[in-house]
Amino acid sequence: MYIFFNNNPQGLKIGDCVVRAISAAMNQSWERTYIDLCIEGFMYKDMPNANSVWASYLHSKGWKRRSIPDTCPDCYTVADFAAEHPEGVYIAATGSHAVCIKNGNIIDNWDSSDETVTYYFER
Repeated sequence: MYIFFNNNPQGLKIGDCVVRAISAAMNQSWERTYIDLCIEGFMYKDMPNANSVWASYLHSKGWKRRSIPDTCPDCYTVADFAAEHPEGVYIAATGSHAVCIKNGNIIDNWDSSDETVTYYFER
């Protein structure tokens, strides 16, 4: 099930999916998440939404990165992932997007259920 979520203080909907997904997954404000990612990015000399930056941040918070089985790499969607994970909190990554999945619900500011999951984080 898709649940609309956009905690961007300006109501913006583009470019901050990593911040939104992490803040939703960790139940923290958009501002706290953005600042934390900026600090992490500063340490890495990279942008806060770079894969290596937000992965490092999540690792420091006890999250583990997991791979998607290679049985159908182009057809395993966010909706498939959500259906197979009815319990728990996850952050799924696609080629260009990050989305929070809580207890089988897709938490995002648009219905990203048709996007293909490439990897995910769980805690």
